[in-house]
Amino acid sequence: MTGVLQLRVRMTLLAAFATVASGAIIDRIAVTVANRAITTSDIEREIRVTAFLNGQSPDLTAAGKRAAAERMVEQTLVRRELENSRYPTPQPAEIEPTLAAFRQRYYPADADYRRALAAARIGDQDVRDELLWQRTLLQFIDVRFRPAVQIAAEEIQKYFDTVLAPKLRAAGPGQTISLDDYRDRIEDTLAGQREDREMDNWLREARLRTPIVYHDEAFQ
Repeated sequence: MTGVLQLRVRMTLLAAFATVASGAIIDRIAVTVANRAITTSDIEREIRVTAFLNGQSPDLTAAGKRAAAERMVEQTLVRRELENSRYPTPQPAEIEPTLAAFRQRYYPADADYRRALAAARIGDQDVRDELLWQRTLLQFIDVRFRPAVQIAAEEIQKYFDTVLAPKLRAAGPGQTISLDDYRDRIEDTLAGQREDREMDNWLREARLRTPIVYHDEAFQ
């Protein structure tokens, strides 16, 4: 469920540090995924942008960084698949309505939005990149897994009888409930669940096929 820039490196640079002209360390590699690297600044940015969009405080603890690193490993695996298989990807302009809705709800004044970005220590482009990644991921899942998902009528009936109908009756006793009114919604729900399972299986297999190295010192 990112606006992070990926740094491509050779395996000989796995333990390298990025430095400024003075020689001060400003970044370090936290995880390598095949020939790609995820740096500590990538992870911090991921944490800050995700927290900003969720209205939460960023979790910059070691555990929070490790969890963010896990998400970014999965993102990297998907990005490699997108590049290697030439899947269609959305255009940046497609996230404008989503960004506009977010700003209208939480920061209707531009000055408030800019102050919030500064307080979160991120930029507007980071937010745009994250929203674009979310849209890209959803599109990838639909294109990659939805064609193979088939929901049988029996599955829809079972979900209606055991999950949806009891909730509807509890919320509105005495109301008439028909499966036909909810069939499409149930099918979408079940298809989404099936896609998620297929995605989890794909990620598990991709991890097994890909050299992934965590540099534990980066999470201290």
